[in-house]
Amino acid sequence: MRFGIVLFTSDRGIAPAAAAKAAEERGFESFFVPEHTHIPVKREAAHPLTGGADLPDDRYARTLDPWVALATAAAVTSRIELATAVALPTESDCITLAKTIASLDHLSGGRVTLGAGFGWNTDELTDHGVPGNKRRTVLREYVEAMRALWTQEEASYSGDFVSFGPSWAYPKPAQAHVPVLIGAGGTEKTFKWIARSGDGWITTPYESDVQASTALLMKCWQEAGRAGTPRVVALDYKPDPEKLSRWADAGVTDVLYGLPDKSEDEVFAYLDRLAAKLEALPK
Repeated sequence: MRFGIVLFTSDRGIAPAAAAKAAEERGFESFFVPEHTHIPVKREAAHPLTGGADLPDDRYARTLDPWVALATAAAVTSRIELATAVALPTESDCITLAKTIASLDHLSGGRVTLGAGFGWNTDELTDHGVPGNKRRTVLREYVEAMRALWTQEEASYSGDFVSFGPSWAYPKPAQAHVPVLIGAGGTEKTFKWIARSGDGWITTPYESDVQASTALLMKCWQEAGRAGTPRVVALDYKPDPEKLSRWADAGVTDVLYGLPDKSEDEVFAYLDRLAAKLEALPK
């Protein structure tokens, strides 16, 4: 089981580069950041945790651009995975985003993972021209189109929401296959999408039964005829040996712990305590 860090970035507190560097130095294997381009003040979409217009954290409106944040982290690290939990690809131009991700993967030596969401905030999606009832279809087309740009000498794609003729697009990612993980509720609908178009699942903070959901994901994966097993990245709050053992047995491959957006000294102290707890887990 791999352990990583997720920083809910904002325009205050520790900078992503400092957090990623400190996490790498303490042996953590991945560094994740989120994305929201903006939060409409007036909206109809309810937040999954609050059930209404209220947000559980004001950082939703203050998040840094994830790819800029990860680029600064790439410049001061050499090993740690650079990932999103989660990005919202459909809120960007598909061709431009493919270039951004490929450039970061090229410059970082193949360390990028795209953790993507369908987008709970349909009002936010609407401002980007994405129909809320088609957000899964739009994301599937984005992933397929970006893979074409990343892997084909002369790439082209034709879909309902993305379409372009034969094109050259460089750089190609350093990785032969940029992993795509989906952060969404653990439903059969989500898992069938992953089995068709993704490489794994990122749990939500409100997932009630990670083990049962992981079992359902494995079932959908096998029924789709996929080889191997999907990656499962679980969000956690504090290390509990018994729970982590159960998760590992169920197929969880990675566990992420959130960082506070506080001063560097406070975050470094938190990372030291967390690393010590993880080091003390039974091997």
